[in-house]
Amino acid sequence: MTEATHVVVGFGNLVAELDRHLTGARLLVLEEPEIIEARGVAERVAALPSAVGLVPAPTQSEEDEDLTALVKGVPRPDGVRAVIPVNEYAVVAAAALAEAWGLPGADVTAARAFRDKARLRAAVADTGIGQPDWRLVTGPAEVEEFRARHGGACVIKPANRQASLGVSLLSPGDPVEAAWRSAVDVDETLTRTGRVPTGRYLAEQRLYGPEVSVEALVHDGRIVFENITAKTVQSGANPVELGQGVPAALPGPVTEALAAGVRGLVRGTGFRSGVLHAEWILVDGRDPHLVECAARLPGDNIPHLIGLAYGASLFSAYAAVLEGHIPDLPGRPVRGAAIRFLTAPPGIVREVAGRDETMRLPGAHEVEIDVAPGDRIDAVTSSWQRSGQVTATAGDGPAAVARAEELAARIRITTERSPS
Repeated sequence: MTEATHVVVGFGNLVAELDRHLTGARLLVLEEPEIIEARGVAERVAALPSAVGLVPAPTQSEEDEDLTALVKGVPRPDGVRAVIPVNEYAVVAAAALAEAWGLPGADVTAARAFRDKARLRAAVADTGIGQPDWRLVTGPAEVEEFRARHGGACVIKPANRQASLGVSLLSPGDPVEAAWRSAVDVDETLTRTGRVPTGRYLAEQRLYGPEVSVEALVHDGRIVFENITAKTVQSGANPVELGQGVPAALPGPVTEALAAGVRGLVRGTGFRSGVLHAEWILVDGRDPHLVECAARLPGDNIPHLIGLAYGASLFSAYAAVLEGHIPDLPGRPVRGAAIRFLTAPPGIVREVAGRDETMRLPGAHEVEIDVAPGDRIDAVTSSWQRSGQVTATAGDGPAAVARAEELAARIRITTERSPS
């Protein structure tokens, strides 16, 4: 029987982070056969010093028969201490394995709620959490009917996909058909298989106000760590996140309301152990309304920002919770940290400049540019289409956000429109 300390369900950047942050770990990775082939997962896992194996398995299904097959097909490794979901589509499978092996986890029913935005809204409807009006829709006509009740504005989004893929904000008079196609035609050929449940779609009341997220570690139904992240979101129809700042600077009553909201999420879903990444709109700047919540670590480098701000590893703390321990994390940050994502006008990249001199400036922590001359840049409609990122630190969260903005402005990505 395989010996492993941690079974990692799904493959993504988190696997390499666990390899770096978990001293003495032995990682066994489970992934869908299609994904293993499409993304070269075998070679990438083999390159990780702590990896002890890769097992093809139905990690993306939420059907009872597939979960039963998963549990039967993957024997409990000797020495296993935790089961860790890596991405959105692995949350339910990870919960099923943890439950079968007697290890801490989300609870399968709770995991299913966090995998589907409509199911989550229904689960927490009686908890006092602020939410927009919403309904499941099956086509443009139902979207038109819904938004007519809300002054012509609404949000269209897939209920069970990841990141900001397929999300559109409609203002009065905007055509529905293109937004509907954007939601339905979400392309994730390298990250999602046919085991993921058939798409469902939501129309939601459009809310206005600043956006934040709360990252919470939960141990046996009790929140043991919380952080609030300030967000900068792209204007226009596609609300892709362009920046994150840790910690957010909010009035005490707003912070308390957000904490109460996360407690409501735990209580309403029966979530047991793991991490929650809950996104909120502060209506009128002070009244939290739930946008969505995932039961896995956040993306957009938020765990790294938390590590910089608090001086401790969120990756290690997350693993500790799933091992059944209460992690030793600071209650307050020691500095601020922020990231600003780079974008450029659509077209062909002609020049990229400013990286080296930017890295030498005070507060610069990292500058990553993901495009080069000759690359084609499309309009940013999802998180995958940003052109790079700048990470900065400063005395507090708002100062770090300002510094990241200043540094990002020094990176020049010049494009010219491609011939039609």
